[in-house]
Amino acid sequence: MRLCTFIFLATSLFAQTSTILKSNTAENLRGVSTPAANVAWASGTHGIYLRTTDGGATWQTAQVPGAESLDFRDVEALSADLTYLLAAGPGDQSRIYKTTDGGKTWSLQFTNKDPKGFFDCMAFWNPDHGIAVGDPVFDKDGQGKFELITTEDGGKTWKPIPSSKLPPAVAGEGAFAASGSCIAVQGKKNVWFATGGKAARVFRSTDAGKSWTVADTSIVHGADSAGIFSIVFRDSTHGVIAGGDYQQPEKDGPNLAFTDDGGRTWSLAAISPQWYFSAVAFSTNRPAHALFALGTAHAALAEITATKWQKIWDLNLNAVSISPSGEILAVGPKGLIVRFTDR
Repeated sequence: MRLCTFIFLATSLFAQTSTILKSNTAENLRGVSTPAANVAWASGTHGIYLRTTDGGATWQTAQVPGAESLDFRDVEALSADLTYLLAAGPGDQSRIYKTTDGGKTWSLQFTNKDPKGFFDCMAFWNPDHGIAVGDPVFDKDGQGKFELITTEDGGKTWKPIPSSKLPPAVAGEGAFAASGSCIAVQGKKNVWFATGGKAARVFRSTDAGKSWTVADTSIVHGADSAGIFSIVFRDSTHGVIAGGDYQQPEKDGPNLAFTDDGGRTWSLAAISPQWYFSAVAFSTNRPAHALFALGTAHAALAEITATKWQKIWDLNLNAVSISPSGEILAVGPKGLIVRFTDR
């Protein structure tokens, strides 16, 4: 649908402070990825990307050549040098680019050829194997299925998953490109993607997209601006979905849910309040159930089983990423990059 900073979480502490970092850009930042300690990539409007290899002290900021009119909603970094960018937009504005040399050169790997198509987000199991999801294209009878493409060769070729493998979409259902986190992968073959609009559902595959099941959730939906915006899994069974209505960012509601059975069923979180969330992430350090959620009104941190947030920041943010070593980066409008720390 149309529509970051590093943090070190101690084993028993939550983040307590935030620091705004100098990004050297005023573009709207929509995606962020932290593949390793001190390494991060961010992406945004007008073909912009940012890269740091010193924990955010300095940033390389540039445009992908030929992509100046594109909106990079998702960045998936596999290392300091290897990164994929997904541009979300109608028709051929949906594209995937790749660099293997830290942004010195970029290759255009995929361009959407359907004028009614719109790709939202992507995820990678490893540097060679990835998957991307796009909104369904409905026919005159209201029938449609989500568009999914996969690569097994590092993006040299992207092949569509046959629509016969997917459950049908609900009329008016789509995915959100708000933060590049509407799809998640885990292990070697697990993948989930989340939807919004007229339905708020989670599609699940355990064989890298060859077959799918779908689960309904109680996350707010109905309006084109409401639904699930973000999904994350910390292992094959434990996951979190977050969303709401982006046109009503302060409105409390059933906007956060979790699963402990691999996404077969989803239970609403008891934590309150639950504003609009465009992105959610799990802490990779203990406590294992700590989560960080953010949106255009607030960012917040707590254990998923809590009833109140441990810490709340009044910040307008779009996306968040936590590295394997526990570093967290959040990004937002006008080049905003924020570091959250426990000091």
